[in-house]
Amino acid sequence: MQLAQEGLKSTRSRMLRHFPQINVAYAHRKRDYVIAAFTFFCVAICMIFEVSGSVGRQYALGVIALVSLIVMLLGENREVRMQVIVAVAFTTLGEYVASVYMGGYTYRFENVPAYVPLGHGMVYLTSIALARSGLFLRYARAIATSVILMCGAWSIWGISGYAEQGDSGGAVLFCAFVVCLFKGRSPLVYLAAFFITTWLELVGTAAGAWKWAVVDPVFGLSQGNPPSGVAVWYCLVDAVALGGGPLLYRGLKNASEWCKSRGYSPKRVAGFSVFLNFRGHAREAFQAQILLLSQAISTSLKKPDHVVEPLDKT
Repeated sequence: MQLAQEGLKSTRSRMLRHFPQINVAYAHRKRDYVIAAFTFFCVAICMIFEVSGSVGRQYALGVIALVSLIVMLLGENREVRMQVIVAVAFTTLGEYVASVYMGGYTYRFENVPAYVPLGHGMVYLTSIALARSGLFLRYARAIATSVILMCGAWSIWGISGYAEQGDSGGAVLFCAFVVCLFKGRSPLVYLAAFFITTWLELVGTAAGAWKWAVVDPVFGLSQGNPPSGVAVWYCLVDAVALGGGPLLYRGLKNASEWCKSRGYSPKRVAGFSVFLNFRGHAREAFQAQILLLSQAISTSLKKPDHVVEPLDKT
């Protein structure tokens, strides 16, 4: 009996080895919650405007997504910026393969809307922000339990025969999600991805912005609209971004050093530095602007009828 208890305790420790320590007073940062609230809000607003518009409106939403992502990144360090660039590049390729080529899901105009790749960047940044927030750090185990119960119930419903659209594929994806959660190095990022991506998928499919195929084109399994375990695909994006971000940074840094060693124009070398870091008074100015913008967004979220006026530091 004692051996069984010790074995269970050892297994539990291995499963939770990448979870944060308990009984620690982790600090809350307003910025993390503002980023999350802003992205959740943008998802809903984007779907409202997208489903009644043309391809031209999709391009307009893409421009808005680009500006929003740039502003959100101004307050982040260079590592996070590199990860977001990798996430946008990877999801752009993934969208064309999974949607246009394979037909796993289809957008209204059978294209990849301009706002989607940049929206993935916002979704990834939201996952990072929530994962480092005091809320997720303090209650990681409770959040993980709730996510497994919710997503598990969703998967069971999908294969029960009562669902309007069968979801055997979603159940398989849910199992893969659980493996990622307890085997991966960044479980809090995956937990955060579950919330923002589930919201994204439910709102997007309900609005009719896209629709998942009845049968998965890879394994031939039935899948819901959306699949219950769809969050695992976003976990893949997160894993690629977390691993690829440092590689991209080192590559740009090495390229910059190589250019310097070859005696290339300082202006050309400075092009690499833009991606690596902000320096001097410019960095301080950007940080001040993002703080003011965060305060404005936070105020507008607390007061729905409040109109945010341009902020003037003077």
